[in-house]
Amino acid sequence: MTALPAVLPAVSRRPAGVVAAAVVLAAMAVAAIAAPLLAPYEPDAIDLSASLAGTSGTHLLGTDASGQDLLSRLLYGARTSLVAPVVLLAVAAMIGVSLGLLAAWHGGWVDTVVSRLTDVMYAFPGLLFVVLIIAVFGGGMTTSVLALGLAFAPTVAKYTRSVARAEIVKSYVDAYRVQGMGGFRICCGYVAPNLARSVVGYLVVLFGEALMSLATLSYLGFGAQPPSSDWGLMVQQGQASIVLGALLPALVPGVAIAVVVVSFNVVGVWAADRLGTRR
Repeated sequence: MTALPAVLPAVSRRPAGVVAAAVVLAAMAVAAIAAPLLAPYEPDAIDLSASLAGTSGTHLLGTDASGQDLLSRLLYGARTSLVAPVVLLAVAAMIGVSLGLLAAWHGGWVDTVVSRLTDVMYAFPGLLFVVLIIAVFGGGMTTSVLALGLAFAPTVAKYTRSVARAEIVKSYVDAYRVQGMGGFRICCGYVAPNLARSVVGYLVVLFGEALMSLATLSYLGFGAQPPSSDWGLMVQQGQASIVLGALLPALVPGVAIAVVVVSFNVVGVWAADRLGTRR
């Protein structure tokens, strides 16, 4: 795992690697959208007579302990596993970009307060913060997404602040100030759109981490709840079958998570390089 960050930039500089990663992500997106058409069974259809069946013409990826088809659950689970990180990052972006622009524009004590606030959030372990919120408001995917959105917001805020400070000193901002435009209008109408490429590129890089974080919460029982076919929950449910010699219930969703995370990281590093996001 420690070698992965060093390998990704090299892979992202190879067109074949980027294309392969993009094809994988496109295939996953199509599978999630067309899950009702592609899945051979309903994701929650139980068939105890086929419990822990191996790969066959009937069940291409085998079944879990309840006889549920793993391929069907994988396809339906892609919806939650791919859409939830997008919502998470949207929440983080709304909060983080707002705080970053606020700190960069006003500077002074406002910048100091926002910086200290984000530093405190950094010092507090992210997973522990999320678990604390879930303990107060209850578990479930909605709570997990919102809690992780808050946990990711300081990272986005710090990055936005850094690029916004360089943008605000440009001459066009002074020109709008001379015309009598207020700070809110300048930031929302001109500065924020000019930062969009960099911020979007940064969010793409964060997607893999967001997916892994949500899968971890589901694995720990704080995120998606049964009968959901979320990939993290599938790994948690399938690990009990390992002692019985059935590896597929845990291996199939685990491999899917790994493949999507690596593919998104490869595409994310490539996009960040093209958008001038990476420093």
